[in-house]
Order: sequence, then structure tokens, then C-alpha cells
Amino acid sequence: MSCFLGLDLGTSAIKAVIVDDAETLLAAAEVKLSVHAPCPLASEQDPRDWWRAVELALDRLGAEAPGAMARVVAIGLSGQMHAAVLLDAADLPVRPAMLWNDGRAHAEAADLKRLGSELAAELGVPALAGFTAPKLLWLARHEPASLARARSLLLPKDYIRLQLTGERATDPSDAAGTWLLDEARRVWSARAIAAVAIDPALLPPIIEGSAPAGRLRAGVAARFGLPPGIVVACGGGDTMTGGVGIGAVEDGRAFVGLSTSAQLFVAAAAHRPAPERLVHAFCHAVPGRWCQMAAMLNGAGVLAAIAHLLGDADIPALLAEVEARFTGPGRLLVLPYLSGERTPHDDPHARGVVFGLTPDTARVELVQAALEGVAFSLADARAALSAAGTVIDSAGIVGGGARSLFWTRLIASVLGIELRVYAGGARGPAFGAARLGRLAAGGDPATVLAEPPVLRVVPPDPALTDAYAPRIAAFRRLYAALRPEFARGAA
Repeated sequence: MSCFLGLDLGTSAIKAVIVDDAETLLAAAEVKLSVHAPCPLASEQDPRDWWRAVELALDRLGAEAPGAMARVVAIGLSGQMHAAVLLDAADLPVRPAMLWNDGRAHAEAADLKRLGSELAAELGVPALAGFTAPKLLWLARHEPASLARARSLLLPKDYIRLQLTGERATDPSDAAGTWLLDEARRVWSARAIAAVAIDPALLPPIIEGSAPAGRLRAGVAARFGLPPGIVVACGGGDTMTGGVGIGAVEDGRAFVGLSTSAQLFVAAAAHRPAPERLVHAFCHAVPGRWCQMAAMLNGAGVLAAIAHLLGDADIPALLAEVEARFTGPGRLLVLPYLSGERTPHDDPHARGVVFGLTPDTARVELVQAALEGVAFSLADARAALSAAGTVIDSAGIVGGGARSLFWTRLIASVLGIELRVYAGGARGPAFGAARLGRLAAGGDPATVLAEPPVLRVVPPDPALTDAYAPRIAAFRRLYAALRPEFARGAA
């Protein structure tokens, strides 16, 4: 029986899975990653740390399931989007990669926005600080020597493919997040490249995510017990591969992505830009498909930060404590904007806020308020998509946050929609990457892109939906009141 390997390069961890032809999970590994913040608004990782984490994950898979590793016939890739991975002539990183939640290029993004709505529509969304193009402008202004040394620009998952195959490439879904892609035509945008004033030779070829983009090098294969020469798919951005993993590729299929960041994603049969709503209209990771997405910079990572603040890393225990004492909306409000926010605010200066503390506030209230704050930001996301003409009546839910049935129920009630929890949904992007590998090896899209088994359907609680409506309104008023203070604090 053939096996397929999926690698997902997230912000907080590398996740790797091996599945067989029946999509049975045969082995899985996860290796944690650290993020560095050398100065205000910065968020960086060293690409070499990514590869070391991949090596450790593959070693663990080999120890757990050596037979499955020997039967792998294809590898697929998924990765965090937007980071600027600049390599020199020897393919070594010029500097640490500036990540998706790095806000230093906010002034450069503002400059690019002035180029007008027509270009924003072509590129899928107005320029935002975390995108790759504004970062390149920032580097030109603040670190010109780094940019001068660069000979190629890759996205994070593409750096991993370079180590696996020696080949440079990217796919339309990941390229979509650079603010350099003509989304409708799925090619690099000459107007955007000119606006950023970079050498087009820096950019890799664009290959569809389900197509082969190289073959595994013999030395890498021998190192990990994999067959030499197996195909490596081009892969996709993590949100889009999450959609591939649950079969969200047909027009109107929606899901909530709840990992370090969060997304509300809807597949589309055509490029449907709505830049005035900060809806991201990007390419999907499979040919002939696009998407609309409300992208939030803060998801399950907010819960991890609260757990760290409380000195308690046992997140499942914290969730169980909240669930046991839950009676409805809490007294506290949390603005979850630890890393700024994109949809609907485009505010890299926004920060996390706890509102309503009293002398008797208990830690369980703080945790519940964090869960609610993320849910309220998803309500803002649904409102942005609705204003763009996209109505969502039900959705899947994927990512690490989907492991919590309590949080899923809370989100379903806040949004007022039914949510579907899938088998393997917590590993959605890695599972989707394995599917892209299977397609690159000749798999039939009609079979490979099917919806996986639904573990449970979580309906909204109408009473909770009504109870949360005034809290969502208060959440929005609190942000509106504080936005000027966020800007003053940054200044």
C-alpha cells in the first residue's frame, strides 16, 4: 500500500503526518518552534531552524513507522504565509525571515495602498504590513545591504522544498500572500514588482500546488529512510492546504481555521476581490480555484499566551475548568490583538487588552474571556465577508483549536452557524499537504479532494447566540475607543 507524507511548517511547530491510500493516519510528529522579537513589532524565525525541526520530525516518523516511511511515494508541503525568506548565492539565509505577524512595514504598506484600489483588486487585498512586498520595501529602506546580498526570494514551505529537492518554486496560493501576484491570472504582477522595485529574477517559478515541483534528493532519502526520487508537490499556504485537507475546494465551502492565527475561509470558483472590506481574495492551492478569506493574526495563540501568563501550560485543564464553570457570557472583555490585527481593522499597532478586572476576578474568567475574544473576532470576520456579499450558513473547523469541543460550541453560538468537526481536523494543513502529494503522484482529484469523515456536527445554541450579541457590540465599541490609543502608544 502506498503512503503519502505531509509536512506543515507552522509558526509554533512543524507537523508531519504519514497517511495511506485510505487516508488512515499511520504516524505523526510535531516539533516546536520559537519566535524571536528583536525589537518592537518584529517577529522573526531563522529558516535553518525550520529545516532542523523538519529533520527531527522525520527522524521521529522513521522511528515510529519505518515501514510506512519506506512506502512513501510522494511528499506534500504546507507553510505559514507571507514571510520573506531571502537567500544568498550559496542558498544561505541573508537574515532571519520576517514573519506574517511582523508589523514593522506598516509605513511601507501605507505607501503601497496609495497606488489605488485597482491594483489592490488585482492583488486580492490592499497592502498590509505583514505581507512580503511591504517587507521588501522596509528592507530596502532599513537594511539595503541585506537586500543587495539576496539572490532569491522564497516562502517558508519553499525553503523546505529547496532542502528536499534542490529546486526553487512556489505555488499560487502562497504567492498570493506576497502582494506580488496577479490573482486572476495566477502569475507574478509586473505592476506590483515595479512598485516594490525589486529584480524579478528574485522570484521563483509558479507551479500549481498539486503539481510536481521536484524529486527527493538521494542523500535526503537515505538519511530518513525514504525512497529516493519520490515526487515532491509544490504545496500551498497553510490556510489553503487546510481547505484541501477537508475538501473545501468547491464554490461556497467554508471553514474556520483556528491555529496560532485564525481565518474564516470560503472557497470560490473565480477571483472575487473585495479590497474595501479587507477580505483577502487569493488563489486556492488547487488549479482553477480561488478563495475569499478574513484573516486574523490572533487565534489559538491567544489561549497559549494566557496560559503562559497564568504560569499554567496545561491548556486542556484550563479549558476543562472553564467548561465546568460556564454559565454564559463572562464579565470580562478581552481584545485578542496580541500581534495587531488584519481583517477588519488593518491595525498593526493594536494590542491585547483585558477590560473589567475586579479584586475577585478568577483565572477561569480570564481564560473564558480569551476564548470569547477570539470568537468575537471571528464574528467580525463573518461580518466583513457578509458585507462583501459572501453569506456563510455553516462551516468546518480545523486547526489545533478544533480539539476543544467546548470552544467549538462557543464559536458556533457566537457566529450563529453550524460547525463541522472532522477526523484529523486538528492536523488539517499537514493532512492537506499529504493530499497535494497524492495528487502530484497521479491521484484522482474527485477522490483525493473529498470531504473526510465528519466526527460531529456542532449546532449553535440560540439562547447563547442572543446572549452574546450585546457582548459582541461591546467588544467592537471597546476596540473603536482604544484604536487611537494604540496608534499613540506606537508613536
